[in-house]
Amino acid sequence: MARPFTIAALYCFAAFDDPHRLAGDLRALCDTLDTCGTLILAKEGINGTVAGSEEAISALVGHIRALPGCADMDVKYAAAESAPFARMKVKVKREIVTLDAGDLDPARQAGRHLDPHEWNELIADPGTIVIDTRNAYEVSVGSFEGAIDPGTRSFRDFPAWFDAFAGKLREEGRSPRIAMFCTGGIRCEKSTALVRARGFDEVYHLRGGILRYLEEMPEAESRWRGECYVFDDRVAVGHGLKPGMHRLCRACGLPHHADEDHLCPAAKPA
Repeated sequence: MARPFTIAALYCFAAFDDPHRLAGDLRALCDTLDTCGTLILAKEGINGTVAGSEEAISALVGHIRALPGCADMDVKYAAAESAPFARMKVKVKREIVTLDAGDLDPARQAGRHLDPHEWNELIADPGTIVIDTRNAYEVSVGSFEGAIDPGTRSFRDFPAWFDAFAGKLREEGRSPRIAMFCTGGIRCEKSTALVRARGFDEVYHLRGGILRYLEEMPEAESRWRGECYVFDDRVAVGHGLKPGMHRLCRACGLPHHADEDHLCPAAKPA
């Protein structure tokens, strides 16, 4: 019987002076460990999803955690019976998650992490503004109660939306607490660096994102409504990370609830 694959989804904002050198070392190590998946490095850190034997993933994660600033790197583990990726890729890019907002330093500028119970207390306060940093099709599947949906089509759209939103807050003379979240934590963490760079001081984000919240928070105490869109064959998950009731439309690629009629924007009129 084939041994299952261990999958590790990871990211860490850190200051890498020479990401190309680090990428070369990682390519050599991954070849030795026979892993598959993708790792992206930039001067702002590392992001990726990799798979291999339990021993190989343990060695790879240990190597990455030894890199400057990565000792506390966030990692989420899963398992698969077969290889989930065709090959191993290690890339160097300008950003590990593309925001196109100029020079930000998430390793130093990001807001404060909150665990799920701290998060519940913060977003229950009516003085807190809660912002969903995901894209509109993800938000349509589920979100935290009371969260603002920016209606963005891609993460690159977020800076322009926030600048307009921040202008309205300043016109009203407001500088509120801002709480931000996303699927796994990387987008909201980078977004908090943007928000703090725009002059807001009390900025928070959900450690481990929605997925960790749904994994750890008892449903009876949850402030989450609906399901969470995920970028794999499950399409969406609920509390306990159980597969949800959403499916992807083959025509438009958008999620829809299995029990509801889907008005596909790509469908041709009869």
